[in-house]
Amino acid sequence: MRDWISMPSMEAWLERAKSEDFVDARNCGLVDAVQSGWYQNDTNELFVDFPISAKDIVVDVGCGGGGATMFCANRGAHVVFTDVMAEKIDELVALVASTPARACQGIVSDSCPLPLDNDFATRIMAMEMLEHVEDPVEVLRELVRIGQPGALYLLSVPDAAAERLQQGIAPAEYFQRPNHIPIFEREEFAQLVQGAGLEIVSRATYGFFWTLWMCMYWVSGDAVAGRPEKVSHDAAQPPYFPLLDDWASVWYRLISLPQSAALRKALDEALPKSQIIIARKPDCLTSAGELPLFN
Repeated sequence: MRDWISMPSMEAWLERAKSEDFVDARNCGLVDAVQSGWYQNDTNELFVDFPISAKDIVVDVGCGGGGATMFCANRGAHVVFTDVMAEKIDELVALVASTPARACQGIVSDSCPLPLDNDFATRIMAMEMLEHVEDPVEVLRELVRIGQPGALYLLSVPDAAAERLQQGIAPAEYFQRPNHIPIFEREEFAQLVQGAGLEIVSRATYGFFWTLWMCMYWVSGDAVAGRPEKVSHDAAQPPYFPLLDDWASVWYRLISLPQSAALRKALDEALPKSQIIIARKPDCLTSAGELPLFN
């Protein structure tokens, strides 16, 4: 009989991964992301309404593992990326060196302030980082400062519904500094972006798969270890608990059905991992984030 709750060894997990019906959560998550609007290779959009070209100067604030930066670098853009962890910056600099990026700069920074000039970038990304800072308003002010007039912004934060669900399951530390500090309601997030002087182009939600994956992760961790790691889904590494592998398999098979798009979209709206805003800096907005005064 299969052991449903014990953490397998890496050797056992890799052996199971050889089976034809095995689905790695990371691969499932990538397929889910593409279906949700991420990594659109045909149109060179990192996300729908956020195109990238070799002419762009891209700043990825809180770059993490660097997936978004690499998408832009592979399109020849000038890429600048920041993170508070020096090792992440060093690793990403090495990865970008193998791409056609026309320029590359890695910065160790907490983003407040950013060591970049006013009106510097054409594309600014801050994904899943505003929930980690004490003053999101100040960070957004910095993002607006470094954007050129007309610059596009890709901003995302965890969705409030998913955060509230995990509050009863995740360890308390998950919602304490330096992890998730504020929880953003959807309209609150939109008002925060507009209050910084940006115009909202589009809004989206995504990641029902990862919301349930994280909840199962916390439960599986408690069942086996008594205290799960304080990590996000993109930081968790295999081996995974059997329950997580099974959930990835179920979700992958579901979204592989041609008629499943409407259901995936509805679930992504009801209980998403993330809420996403594409915004634009008005042509008349100053680097200080203020509209000029006219007599």
